[in-house]
Amino acid sequence: MNNRLGNGWGSRIDRNASMAFTFEGRPVTAHPGDTIASALAANGEWVLSRSFKYHRPRGVLTMAGQDANTLVQIGDEANVRADLREAAQGMAVTPLNVSGSLRRDRGRIIDRLGRFLPVGFYYRTFFGPGKNSWLKLWEPIIRASAGLGTVSLTPARRHYAKETRHCDLLVVGAGPAGLAAAITAAKAGADVILVEKEPELGGALTYARFDANAADAACKLAELRDKAAAAGITVLTGATCNGRFADNWMPVLQGDRLIRIRAAELVLATGAHEQPLIFRNNDLPGVMLSSAAQRLMRHYGVRPGQRAVVYAGDRDGYLAALDLDDAGVRIAAVVDPETEDRDGLSDVLIQRGLTVMRGCRITEAQGNRGGLHLKSVEIRDDNGTATSLDCDLLVVAGGYTPGYQLALHAGARLTSDDSGTRFSITGMPPHVHLAGAAAGLSDLGAVVASGEIAGTRAAAGLGLLPAQDLPAPVQARWRRAVPSQAHPKGRDFVDFDEDLQVKDIENAIADGYRELELIKRYSTVGMGPSQGRHAALATARIVARKTARSLAEVGITTSRPPFGPEKLGLLADTTPERYRHTALHAVHQAAGARMSPVGAWWRPLAYPGTAPMSDAIRREIRLVREAVGMLDVSTLGKLELRGKDAATFLDRIYTMAHARQPVGRVRYCLALNEMGSILDDGVAYRLAEDHFYVTATTGAVERLYAEMMLQKTLWGMEVDIQNVTAAFAAINLTGPHAREVLQRLPGSIDFTREGFAYLDGRSGELAGCPVRAMRIGFTGELSYELHLPQSHAPALWAALAQAGAEPYGLEASRMLRLEKGHIIIGQDTDALSTPDELDMGWALSRKKPFHVGKAATEQRRAMGRKRQLCGFVLPGGNDAGIGESSLVLSNGQPIGHVTSFGHSPTLGKWIGLAYAAPEDAKPGSQIRLRGFSATEIKAPVVALPFYDADNTRQEI
Repeated sequence: MNNRLGNGWGSRIDRNASMAFTFEGRPVTAHPGDTIASALAANGEWVLSRSFKYHRPRGVLTMAGQDANTLVQIGDEANVRADLREAAQGMAVTPLNVSGSLRRDRGRIIDRLGRFLPVGFYYRTFFGPGKNSWLKLWEPIIRASAGLGTVSLTPARRHYAKETRHCDLLVVGAGPAGLAAAITAAKAGADVILVEKEPELGGALTYARFDANAADAACKLAELRDKAAAAGITVLTGATCNGRFADNWMPVLQGDRLIRIRAAELVLATGAHEQPLIFRNNDLPGVMLSSAAQRLMRHYGVRPGQRAVVYAGDRDGYLAALDLDDAGVRIAAVVDPETEDRDGLSDVLIQRGLTVMRGCRITEAQGNRGGLHLKSVEIRDDNGTATSLDCDLLVVAGGYTPGYQLALHAGARLTSDDSGTRFSITGMPPHVHLAGAAAGLSDLGAVVASGEIAGTRAAAGLGLLPAQDLPAPVQARWRRAVPSQAHPKGRDFVDFDEDLQVKDIENAIADGYRELELIKRYSTVGMGPSQGRHAALATARIVARKTARSLAEVGITTSRPPFGPEKLGLLADTTPERYRHTALHAVHQAAGARMSPVGAWWRPLAYPGTAPMSDAIRREIRLVREAVGMLDVSTLGKLELRGKDAATFLDRIYTMAHARQPVGRVRYCLALNEMGSILDDGVAYRLAEDHFYVTATTGAVERLYAEMMLQKTLWGMEVDIQNVTAAFAAINLTGPHAREVLQRLPGSIDFTREGFAYLDGRSGELAGCPVRAMRIGFTGELSYELHLPQSHAPALWAALAQAGAEPYGLEASRMLRLEKGHIIIGQDTDALSTPDELDMGWALSRKKPFHVGKAATEQRRAMGRKRQLCGFVLPGGNDAGIGESSLVLSNGQPIGHVTSFGHSPTLGKWIGLAYAAPEDAKPGSQIRLRGFSATEIKAPVVALPFYDADNTRQEI
């Protein structure tokens, strides 16, 4: 069937060209500018999808992308809104939620089983004592039915872009109010960005009729567009503002581009959402909102039906009837729930020979065979007399709610009158202004005037115009929409996304859920793709009625970003991955290292050669324990502190005493934040009275450097701090033969035991390279950290190899430090970890009057500990599947988790660190662990370190 209207209709299509695509394999013709939905409607295809739960046929409802009825699949792209996506040559479109074919869906049998699938069915049927067997049977079936669309695991590459902009004024919505606001502010000298989700400016002026004379809207549209073009406004069409965040930070999505806009002033001209009507079978294809019918006709030149019934719950029903009559659609009747004509429009229809039925309401719609399209509606008057009218189109004007989402993101509130039929947004914050239908206005003159006032207020806020009190426009007198009523036979849908009927909401209330937030979670109302745009207020009305409360007392569910769908590609970091390489990266690759990104760096995990990784790691651990190994630790953070206050500054930043640290000595550093939690650790080498070289962990150095710079400024101390991480490479040489290797190399540093003691630091030359050497013991063996300019690193690495050292990787290093019970910041600590919980009270100076976190540490110590890090061993093998993150239980409840774990080839045991209850964390006690196989075992707690408890090996 060809449903195209003649010339004069279809402002967005090019009738001089055509294209073709397929829908469920069937060919469909379209014009450039058509959406998928409009092209299908023009070709007589009114069923676009099947509903989520009952597999009922669904078609056009809003033509504005505000519902899930038009979601389709295009190739690999799931959940495409067919009423917004433009048709393209050769695209293959398939419907969603279909078992078999769209017209003969096998899943429609579920519609007949609705009585057995009440609200809360899943909770009541599958959860509770003795119901696990039911769940195991049905879970795969339910999971297979859940979800919409098919996600490709090998999608074609797409380019996503991000940019940041700033402006004086951001106007969201380019309807008559938004255009007027933008023009007014731009004329005052403001830098204005105008965002519109449609492909053209004008909003409702492009499709709606504002009065009996249709030409008035067209004239106003042309006038506003001309003024906007002359005002120098930056216009973003096809763009959605997806949320409002602090200080008018607005993410705008435009195709595959995310534009982050910071605006000094914000005007929200977000329009209003037309609301569906609730009656039996209100979801049949052929039942649509008045704005949807007008969009089909004016935008795409598509006749929405042959014979129509129009429900005029407000004045827009009469205006839509005039448009339908102009388009040649036969009108069976205009149904008005009111008994009086308050707008003077019914006389205009009667003069055209149209029938107006007053004091009536729609009670039921009947579909043809299979329910694929509307065939008639039942109408009842105030006396209960029923009349059936044949029709293939029911146009519903059931009232509006303002586009409140962005306003509520800003902290405003949505309120209503006592009847729950007229809504308004109150409590707008400073620098945010409402205009147009979002402010509850409908008369075109009032809408434009409200935009001009909002633009003037924004300009005044920018200092471009004198501040003044401006009156709000007088609101035109709108007919109130009469709330619809439930049908005793059901199928009166409140939420089309989730197939929820009036009885479902009422049953949720009967089950004990009176509050809207709880009803939402119990019934899933408003949780579908439409995000409650059409269900939230209808649900609130039902709750208010059933609980004898006003709509204001019930409220609405919290509105949160995002406003619309957001592609994961836009949320991801679109910057090409740029991992940092150490100066020895090429050397590791040449040696056959297994490289892996660790944080921002590529690091060698091991040097396996042709051997399995596990064998290589064990070999490298033995290398360090029995001979000598070298590890590239260039990724460590490195900071230089110089100045007369350098030592005093470190005394405040770190917990140990550094003011009296001797020159040439190295001291452990532990940094806390203001609440006494561990921030970072490292070592400080005092090069001179006013000069320290400090190391930090790889992942925390930037945060630590920023904290140091902040505190230096706050304290007003004379100390220069430089982050020199990128300037220095570092090599850890460790093992019982480490000293011998160093002594084989020429240099100026005395590496004898007497000349270079544990925790000494020396600067000089080694193998022709300038080095800063520190003797520390992270692995528990004789160890030296050699820091030197990056350009010298390959030469020193080669010299050490020539002298007998072999490389080892990060995995061996992690086990070596675990055997010594040394922590890794970020792995064995979290945002709440205190030194006491890690048994590191030895690192807290008791003589210093102050260091960052000292007061908080003492307060938390007085409160007592709820957990303690401890070491444990497994008595046998690891059949339970214990691993990092395995739960630690106390009295059957989780109390902590395993932070580090692995098999120690040195000890021949499985060892680990874990947070446990303090009473269970003492050596000789046992902790209960739950492995990934769900098996629980008891593991003995042992004293730390696991290896070389007397520390004799690191001090040889």
